[in-house]
Amino acid sequence: MGDARETMDRMTRAMMSQDRAAMAACYAEDAVATSPDQGEIRGRDAIGSYLSQMAEAFPDARYEPLEQHEAGNVAIDEGYFTGTNTGQIQMPQGESLPPTGRELRLRTCDVARVESGLIISHHFYWDQLEFMGQMGLLPESKPGAP
Repeated sequence: MGDARETMDRMTRAMMSQDRAAMAACYAEDAVATSPDQGEIRGRDAIGSYLSQMAEAFPDARYEPLEQHEAGNVAIDEGYFTGTNTGQIQMPQGESLPPTGRELRLRTCDVARVESGLIISHHFYWDQLEFMGQMGLLPESKPGAP
């Protein structure tokens, strides 16, 4: 196992244990993350805050890995993020949504570039429409409606 894989595994363990300090410590001071819901997130503290908000929204979060790869200084994880939404969900414009109480099982992919044991670039991928649908945040369509 190389440095990239070890760093990604350490970040995943920190996320699942909701250890904010350990999550942030996986990232370089000037790291950049990109997510479907927030876009670009710059800096260790901002990324740590983003991950902590997700952990607070889904305190029973679990990660079920399907594939784990490493190529040079890049680690790639594909799997399912699961949990129950019992905390507020932070929205991109700053507002928050109250807990829905719904269970989430969302297929995800993470690509992290690592240098000197720290993540410098992290791309989070998931289907935002699927997320919103599972959380009950989409308007219901009427039968027979186009």
